Amino acid sequence: MRYQPLSAATYREHRARFRQAMEKGGLAVFHSNDIMPTSADGTMPFKQAADIMYLTGIDQEETILLIFPDAMDPKDREILFVRETSELIAIWEGAKFTQKEAAELSGIPTVLWTTAYEATIKRLMPQAQLLYLNSNEHLRQSNEVETREERKNKELIAQYPLHGLRRSAPIMHRIRSRKTREEVEQIKRAIAITGKAFERVCGFVRPGVKEYEIEAEITHEFIRNGSRGHAYTPILGSGYNACVLHYITNDAVCHDGDVILMDFGCEYGGYASDLTRSIPVNGTFTPRQRDVYNAVLRVQKEATALLRPGVMLADYHKEVGRIMEGELIGLGLLDKADVAKQDPERPLYKKYFMHGTSHFLGLDVHDVGLWTEMIQPDMVFTVEPGIYIREEKLGIRIENNILTTRDNPIDLFDAIPREVEEIEALMAASRKKAKA
Repeated sequence: MRYQPLSAATYREHRARFRQAMEKGGLAVFHSNDIMPTSADGTMPFKQAADIMYLTGIDQEETILLIFPDAMDPKDREILFVRETSELIAIWEGAKFTQKEAAELSGIPTVLWTTAYEATIKRLMPQAQLLYLNSNEHLRQSNEVETREERKNKELIAQYPLHGLRRSAPIMHRIRSRKTREEVEQIKRAIAITGKAFERVCGFVRPGVKEYEIEAEITHEFIRNGSRGHAYTPILGSGYNACVLHYITNDAVCHDGDVILMDFGCEYGGYASDLTRSIPVNGTFTPRQRDVYNAVLRVQKEATALLRPGVMLADYHKEVGRIMEGELIGLGLLDKADVAKQDPERPLYKKYFMHGTSHFLGLDVHDVGLWTEMIQPDMVFTVEPGIYIREEKLGIRIENNILTTRDNPIDLFDAIPREVEEIEALMAASRKKAKA
């Protein structure tokens, strides 16, 4: 295995959290993702469903988990199904989990082959009163492709129409948003690798390089350090491209005098990191670039201090917008009198800062969490304010990952430079090192 998984004790804790939220007589079913086709006989790299990864650690296709706390037989209270391997599969695809390996990793004693699922669910359903089915209820999801989970859910509902139905997603959103100690350590591993990639590109970026060449340097550093690659499609936008929020073409030349906005993060063991740094292509910020950069940095620092238990994310984002208004007025981008007369539903700062400041982070880069509930300890958020001045071909965003605690927020990116002087010094030192 390329990465260090979490311990079986942590996966047991995750499942215990889910069980505690279930109603009596409930039977929960979780399915892995499909291996998605491309064309001809090609397939996309497999990406495990985050919920089954969270509950079992089994990073393999055709995996199923049953959680049935009130089953008559204790062996039926947790059942894990994994794909049965064979000599032919081993030759063509490599080793798959044995039942013993799956039990040791997940902490689930009862492990069966996936082919036993249909008979097992038929045997257990008469004991159950409620069926907990999982679904993708992320606020941003817009998937047009039917997932394996959706397909199997339809089959269960058709086969057992008189059983009561419950949604697993709200439970998963609540328990996944509060990270266990080992989850935080896994995110820190991803962040450490991302930091190495940032240092590497600081020595590589210079006038004349292509954005995709920078992407290649990042990818190289990720993979050589045990990551499977990017947690999301990286954004490497120089000049005007930095003002395109989801710019992923990454095919332009970086020019002298421009700033390049780099939004990237590695995945390690399924967990994401999410970094943004904006650096001068030639190694030195102009006075205007420096002023805009420091304005964004001040907003980021103030926003980080606001991420505390008891705060509602909607109120937090409004307060960050108010802070940003003051910085934009100071930069001459907004007029104080106009701001005083603005429509509160259409604040003027949105012209230059049009996205949110923070989102949950974890197994998904835009991780699940309940936006209708207050922030609690042990949550991980991004903090990523930005200012985008299209008429100046200048976009600045700074992003760190923050762990909430009962006291002060902890910046998990505190070792990765973000001050103007630190970035200029790092670029100078890294270039010198690269030449040596």
